[in-house]
Amino acid sequence: MNISIKRLCDYKKLLQDAGLLTESNIEDGDETSVKGLTYNSKEAADGTLFVCKGAHFKSQYLADSAESGAVAYVAEKRFDISETGENVVSIPYIIVSDIRKAMPYLSDFFYDSPSEKLRLTGITGTKGKSTTAYYVKNILDLYEESKGGKVTAITSSIDLYDGVEEFESHITTPENMELQYHFRNAVDSGIDYFTMEVSSQALKYDRVDKIRFDVGIFMNISEDHISDIEHPTFEDYFESKLRIFAQSETSVINLGADEADRIMDAAKKAYDSGLTKKIVTFKIYDGKDASLADAESGSGIIPDIIGYDIEKKTDGIHFKVKCDRFDREFMLTMPGLFNVENALAAIATANEYNIPEEFIYEGLKTARSKGRMELFSSKDGKVVAIVDYAHNKLSFEKLYESTLSEYPGFKIETIFGCPGYKAYQRREHLGTLSGRYSDKVYLVAEDPGEEPVEQISRDIAQYVEREGCPYEMIEDRGEAIHKAIMEVTEPTVILITGKGDETRQKYGREYLDCPSDADYTRRYIAEYDTLH
Repeated sequence: MNISIKRLCDYKKLLQDAGLLTESNIEDGDETSVKGLTYNSKEAADGTLFVCKGAHFKSQYLADSAESGAVAYVAEKRFDISETGENVVSIPYIIVSDIRKAMPYLSDFFYDSPSEKLRLTGITGTKGKSTTAYYVKNILDLYEESKGGKVTAITSSIDLYDGVEEFESHITTPENMELQYHFRNAVDSGIDYFTMEVSSQALKYDRVDKIRFDVGIFMNISEDHISDIEHPTFEDYFESKLRIFAQSETSVINLGADEADRIMDAAKKAYDSGLTKKIVTFKIYDGKDASLADAESGSGIIPDIIGYDIEKKTDGIHFKVKCDRFDREFMLTMPGLFNVENALAAIATANEYNIPEEFIYEGLKTARSKGRMELFSSKDGKVVAIVDYAHNKLSFEKLYESTLSEYPGFKIETIFGCPGYKAYQRREHLGTLSGRYSDKVYLVAEDPGEEPVEQISRDIAQYVEREGCPYEMIEDRGEAIHKAIMEVTEPTVILITGKGDETRQKYGREYLDCPSDADYTRRYIAEYDTLH
């Protein structure tokens, strides 16, 4: 990795200048080289600066890191004596007032500020982050390919690619240390563009501090992630997401979102303070002629980008876009009428990067996102199975709205679950919506963690039942998908939501390997075809 080696005293001064240092026994002229930075004791090695963080941190982790060669530690308190009264470490320390605020300074400094060398796009919102990220990435990839550039980097709730590493994700936005590491890999690999999802937790808990987005996108807002371990209230959730504007050179906003007035007010406040330099807006208009659109939102803002004349055809979704660069038709071959909104956000981003429109058109037309609106159909046309990551109220609303519009006359069956011990409101929201719009619901495991699956399913079932919809609780996702497909007797859309193309399921504190929903669906559609 191409980074400069700094001295231990440099890190002390860095945190002192940031107003975070409270105590240290490191001399101002300490020349000790810092060769590594981590909070994972298993990664500690000779020359490591070890960070003590987390509610479940144990002093033994620090002792282990010191034994592995750590030269100093950063923490909110000194760890001179262990819980047993024994001496833990004798290595130097840097004590700070807030370890979460200190981590971005440390990692940005250690990796030589790599985000400044990238064109960085950050996307937040309750729904559509992943799809928008892959629309943006595909446009940029095609553009880079045309001029001999590198495939662009991404980190999302689906997977991560940084030019060196590529793997399936289990968190929307990694910790700042991991982000800076991946940024550094991208820079060293000669990559120019990096697209990333930005979660409310990342914004709230300073994971994206010391990072400046060239384009920051605010897609939408709806109640989600409300729990004791996430956001205590909707207000806390919303305010956390609004923080993205203070870190964005250009802020891109969906004027069709709920709370659009308040979102715009926050962006304008960041603009007036000089924190964001430009605001770009977009909105869908339902008509066929953009010149007739009542383009003004409740904020009195005329959208910079208008989507209109949306039509589902046999080869995909066609729609027109009007902006200062063009007024033309685009096409999506990825299903879901709601994806037009995500496409507008991608168009706004591409415009800011001055990407020629032919790459925008082709990028949207060919874009795919693993586990996002993946469509599987039986040969007799009776079974249409859609695998998607939809997992909250807003995404369920859009999914049912699109399904009812695109598949009139079809029955609807839904297979889903909810995570354990968090986002409790989803159980009511998703239970109610699935019961209202489905002919049958299957309740399955969906990263239950340490909470019993049956308990989660029963919590959801009461709301499904309240809507008068039959349901069945089958913990194993594969078993439920198999049963739903094999029992189809008339045209049916089976919506399989929540896990998409993920190949792990969280039970307890472990992620266990399993086939993805897409794998299950592909296998059982083939079995259905052999029998019909």
